[in-house]
Amino acid sequence: MADELTLRIVLERPPAGVDFGLQKGRGSAYEVTQKQRSTGNDLTFEFTPTLKQGASGGMAALGGPFVQGPAGWRFVYIDIGTLAGQMDTPWTRRLKVPLSGITAKMIAAGGVLETRVQGTARDGSPSCASVKDFAGWTVRQ
Repeated sequence: MADELTLRIVLERPPAGVDFGLQKGRGSAYEVTQKQRSTGNDLTFEFTPTLKQGASGGMAALGGPFVQGPAGWRFVYIDIGTLAGQMDTPWTRRLKVPLSGITAKMIAAGGVLETRVQGTARDGSPSCASVKDFAGWTVRQ
């Protein structure tokens, strides 16, 4: 297994004027990290998950304070609007980015894995809930 793995989430063209941040922790005991206000351009979030030795399958091996969910359905939250600490917005949302498709082989190789997700919903509001049409993760250098 690799010594280190970085996961990079690129949020494509989210609505301008809205704050987005990576959620660290669970339940009511969480903090928003890497908070960014969108200008309409892509936003990038990166973190290093904990790698669990001896876990079966790729997703099961991923843990740490940014990783949410049970071993078979791991994901990461991007907090939006008031959940990201922005008080002057009507948006209170979370975007659930799945870690599905990350294989044990990808983890063993280490380096950077990247996914790109839409930041704007069809109605022009910030994307929320589970990512639709998830394209998966790719190896980057």
